[in-house]
Amino acid sequence: MNQSEQVFLATSQFETYDELLRSVRSFYYAKGYGLSIRDSRKGKHVILQCDRGGSHKEPAEINRKRSTTSRLTNCPFQIVGKRGADGFWAFTVKNLTHNHEPSKDMSGHSSFRQLSPNKVKTVKEMTMSGIPARQILSSLRLETPSLPANSRTIYNLKKKIRREKLGNRPMINALFEELEKAGFTYDIVHDLDGRITRLFIAHPLSVKLAKHFSSTFVMDCTYKTNKYNMPLLISLESHASTPPFILGSYFWRKRMKKIMFGR
Repeated sequence: MNQSEQVFLATSQFETYDELLRSVRSFYYAKGYGLSIRDSRKGKHVILQCDRGGSHKEPAEINRKRSTTSRLTNCPFQIVGKRGADGFWAFTVKNLTHNHEPSKDMSGHSSFRQLSPNKVKTVKEMTMSGIPARQILSSLRLETPSLPANSRTIYNLKKKIRREKLGNRPMINALFEELEKAGFTYDIVHDLDGRITRLFIAHPLSVKLAKHFSSTFVMDCTYKTNKYNMPLLISLESHASTPPFILGSYFWRKRMKKIMFGR
C-alpha cells in the first residue's frame, strides 16, 4: 500500500453510494486498475474487487475444442465500502495486492466503458425509438469524441433497458399489452398445450385504409425472422390511386403453411 492509497482509503467519506463508486474508480483508474462489484447490499455495503479477479471457467462440453483467452488472473485485490451509523460511506481494506502489472491502456476495462446517467438516458430514449445500437454509438461519439464506450457497451445497456421494461412480465404478455396500448388489431390461436400457433397483427391505420381500398391484396410468405421458426405472412394492399401499404403481419406454424400452400 503506497501512502496516497492509504490516505485515500482511510480518510475518504461519501454521502452516497454513487459518489463512492465514482471516486474510487477514478482513483484506481489513474493508477491503471479497474474495479468491478463483487457483491453489494443496497444501502448497506459494496464489495469491490479488481476487474481481473476470478478465473476463466472452462465450458462443460468435454469434447469441445475452442481457443479461449481471458484477462482474469484471479487477482486478490478487494476493498469494502460500508455505510456507517452517521449515514456516510467509508472504506474497509481486505486485500490491496495485485498479481499483475497496471494497465497502460484502460480501454480494455469494461468498468471504464460505462456511461454517465445523461448518456444512459439518451440511449434509453433512442432505444425506445427503435434506433440500432451502431447508430446510437455514432451519435454519442459525435457529442463526445473521447467516449470510452464501444458497441458491446450499448448492446448490454439496451438489453438491460429491455429487461427493466419487461419487469416480471413474460415477453409475449408484454407484447400484447403494448399492442393494446397502441390500438393494434390482433388475433391469437393456441394449440391444446397453450402454445401460440397463429398470430395476426394489424396497425390501426392499416385497418382504416383497408376499409377504403380493398380491391387487391398481395400476400407473401417467405420470411423466417424469429427463433421459433414461424413463417411470417405479409399482406400488402395494391391500389392504382394510393401507394401500397401493409395490412397486417401473420405468424403461423409451419404445419399450417403446408396445409394451405402444400409446401
